[in-house]
Amino acid sequence: MTRIDFYVLSSNQLAEGDLFACRLAEKAHRAGMRVLVAVDDRERAEQLDELLWTFREDSFLPHAPQGAEQQAAVEINCGEEPGVHHGLLINLCSEVPGWFSRFERLAEVVIQQSEALARSRSRFGHFRDRGYPLQSHQIGK
Repeated sequence: MTRIDFYVLSSNQLAEGDLFACRLAEKAHRAGMRVLVAVDDRERAEQLDELLWTFREDSFLPHAPQGAEQQAAVEINCGEEPGVHHGLLINLCSEVPGWFSRFERLAEVVIQQSEALARSRSRFGHFRDRGYPLQSHQIGK
């Protein structure tokens, strides 16, 4: 069963959530996991792609859009089927992808905006009611 972690950031900035997702992807990659980062659209995917190149000066995180010619340790998904992925799904989408349960872990990044908080509370209750193992982590407090 998929383990679900909610990472609750103290920031209300979407950019801080994306930066945290990059750090989480890097940590998972170092632990040997393949990572799929799900976003809502191509524009956000391009922004995340750029951020993955620049979020730390002293780090290289091999990444690519999902479906690129070669698989990468971190791939960015814009709604496609996840293919062979099954390690860590970092969800930055407004909705949870329907195929999330094929992953070992799901990371939900929560920022302090009213809409994002409402979605996260709803998701937490949904997952809890279905018996998923849940963890909540307060970040930046």
